[in-house]
Amino acid sequence: MTTRHHAQLRIAVDLVILTVREDALHALVITRGNEPFAGQFALPGGFVRTDEDLNAAAVRELREETRLDGDDLHLEQFGVYGEPHRDPRGRVVSVAYLAIMPNLPRPIAGSDASDAAWVPVDQTRGKLAFDHDRILDDAVERARRRLELTTLATAFCPSEFTIGDLRSVYEVVWGETLDPRNFSRKVINTEGFIRPTGRKRIPATGRPAALYRAGSVTMLNPPILRPRTNS
Repeated sequence: MTTRHHAQLRIAVDLVILTVREDALHALVITRGNEPFAGQFALPGGFVRTDEDLNAAAVRELREETRLDGDDLHLEQFGVYGEPHRDPRGRVVSVAYLAIMPNLPRPIAGSDASDAAWVPVDQTRGKLAFDHDRILDDAVERARRRLELTTLATAFCPSEFTIGDLRSVYEVVWGETLDPRNFSRKVINTEGFIRPTGRKRIPATGRPAALYRAGSVTMLNPPILRPRTNS
């Protein structure tokens, strides 16, 4: 008779919360207060309780560790991570959540986090505990893809914005410099993406720039693809 050893699993949730601050893509990170990896950056998250739904666990952990209210965010499951040795405490499978939102407040550390802060994504790579570098990279790619397919970028602009303002959001999230004329042509030719206000922004120097508002659609048709995707 063959003996089968079944894994004793613990379920966790990890959260990637992204925003644009100071012309850079930022991620919400905590500093771990407990072992393992005490004193190291990590994504917010923790273990799911026995009587708890996954989404409820994600909202609770975010609130406990950062004081941010997950009920105000659109938390989207985007991946499951279950490599055998990803957590030194045992076999842990983590369900990862993503939210990308503008105007998010300053976090306040709580629970087993000794600190919580918005940190530029480029400054977190190679510094996160567990396999959180991989989870963050996957989430950033998911966010970049969302900008290709949806009108999410307009949420990071003022109520009235120039195409240059909109392009800046794409450049920050994609991490690429875009050709202004090509980008403007794509945006204007994408039905329902933006609508003109009839007003202009008058800069201190240079030419006036037309002002726009967000359009009526949420999905882009055709999508606006990254330059490397077009090649």
